[in-house]
Amino acid sequence: MKFLHPGLVVACALSVLAPAAQAVEFNQLQLNKSSLSFVYKQMNVPVEGQFKSFRSKLAYDPAKPAAARAELEIDLASIDAGSKDANDEVAGKAWFNTKAFPIAKFVSTSVKSLGGNRLELAGKMSIKGKTLDLVTPVTVTQQGNSTSFDGSLVLKRADYSIGDGIWADFGTVANEIQIKFRLVATAAAAK
Repeated sequence: MKFLHPGLVVACALSVLAPAAQAVEFNQLQLNKSSLSFVYKQMNVPVEGQFKSFRSKLAYDPAKPAAARAELEIDLASIDAGSKDANDEVAGKAWFNTKAFPIAKFVSTSVKSLGGNRLELAGKMSIKGKTLDLVTPVTVTQQGNSTSFDGSLVLKRADYSIGDGIWADFGTVANEIQIKFRLVATAAAAK
């Protein structure tokens, strides 16, 4: 009876298992399942809204979360602040000034695992020509061929000069804006 060399057995096993162990990268954004919303207080009354148009480039491999990358571009004119008058007002020069600054952009700089399905995403947020550091926790949920990235954070509108002039009074419109996001991506085999 001949015995196979242990190294040969391992090599054969790895060659059979290699295709099954191929990395999966979640990088195809599903816009119809994703959302970007906000809540702010006007005269101490919560007001909800959303952005209807945004794009994202994602690269997330669950086996290597620290190597994840994310980029988000928000079409600021796509804001839905509850009414046409409100939408027109916030698109104006005192608020987003969408003619001069049509896009807000976030680009990740690092990702840290917080354990379980939690990550800490750090990056640069640019709004109205101002770029500031931003850090937010993200919850990652995998379901079959898709993964959702959910999080929330507070932006201070004064940091980006959102609401200048008479709107700079925080008694009328609060400085803090609660941002909530859900990005859903499907998997593609990593190259």
